[in-house]
Amino acid sequence: MSVQPTLQYFHLVNRQGGDNSKRMAYWSWGDPAAKHLVVCVHGLTRQGRDFDVLAEAILDRASRKGESVRVICVDIVGRGKSDWLGDAMGYAIPNYAQDMVAFLTALHAASTYETLDWVGTSMGGLIGMGVIGGFGMGAVELPVAVRRLVLNDVGPTIEWSSLVRLGQFLGRHTPHVGIFETEQQGADAIWITSSSFGPHTQTAWLALSTPQLTKCADGKFTFAYDPAIATLFKTASRESTTAGEAFLWQLYADITAETLITRGLESDLLSITTAAAMCERGKKMPVPARLVEFAGVGHAPTFVAKDQHDLVVEFLLS
Repeated sequence: MSVQPTLQYFHLVNRQGGDNSKRMAYWSWGDPAAKHLVVCVHGLTRQGRDFDVLAEAILDRASRKGESVRVICVDIVGRGKSDWLGDAMGYAIPNYAQDMVAFLTALHAASTYETLDWVGTSMGGLIGMGVIGGFGMGAVELPVAVRRLVLNDVGPTIEWSSLVRLGQFLGRHTPHVGIFETEQQGADAIWITSSSFGPHTQTAWLALSTPQLTKCADGKFTFAYDPAIATLFKTASRESTTAGEAFLWQLYADITAETLITRGLESDLLSITTAAAMCERGKKMPVPARLVEFAGVGHAPTFVAKDQHDLVVEFLLS
């Protein structure tokens, strides 16, 4: 099934006052009027086109079942086609969660959906936990409760060694200055820090990497994210990370969605101990969370491999 998404924008509330609101880009697949909405949210430095293969697989399966589904893959602010924030302190998960609630509320008002599922990779999973748990939003609620939740290689306890590894490359590029002559050079550079994603063909890796790059005025290429997203990330300490775990576990305990946990067998971010605990501690879930691991993969599965996206599609559309 050959389909392409449409690029659209949502104007976010300006937290700094004035009229200079920022736009959050999103990629819309399928029928805009579908009653079943699947939202996909990416990892720390990534963007919505990470989910192209998964989105196509969802639409293909839905079409063969005679069902209508809309898949939306967002570019969280500071990434992909979304605007960059003027204040680096705005790059925080509570803010992202609030943005997503406002966005999903607006989508529901424009075209009512009845079923809402969430697929979140790494940071996208944490945002999903925040959205479901009302993180920092008081009485604000989603117009439709999340029915099924995919937490891709992330949980309430994040291994400190993984954060150290991520911090070694995050935000090191210079904005608007070309650092790669070609997209292939950029893809090769991304592979150096992302080989834990697991085996990919050269064609698949280039397709996954091209949206991670943006063309500069000089014709060269640089990474498609604001280096300032590293600001809050780099202020984290082992102590502050540990202190936040209890709150994240509380958010997890409030999840009422049926939950699938996917994990790279070699992941350094989501430990098997944490993943096992997640299968036991979601007391409000209709059934215990299910854990599936992928061999030969670390942090994080990309859902490009057939066994990976087939699992997610079956979970969402069964």
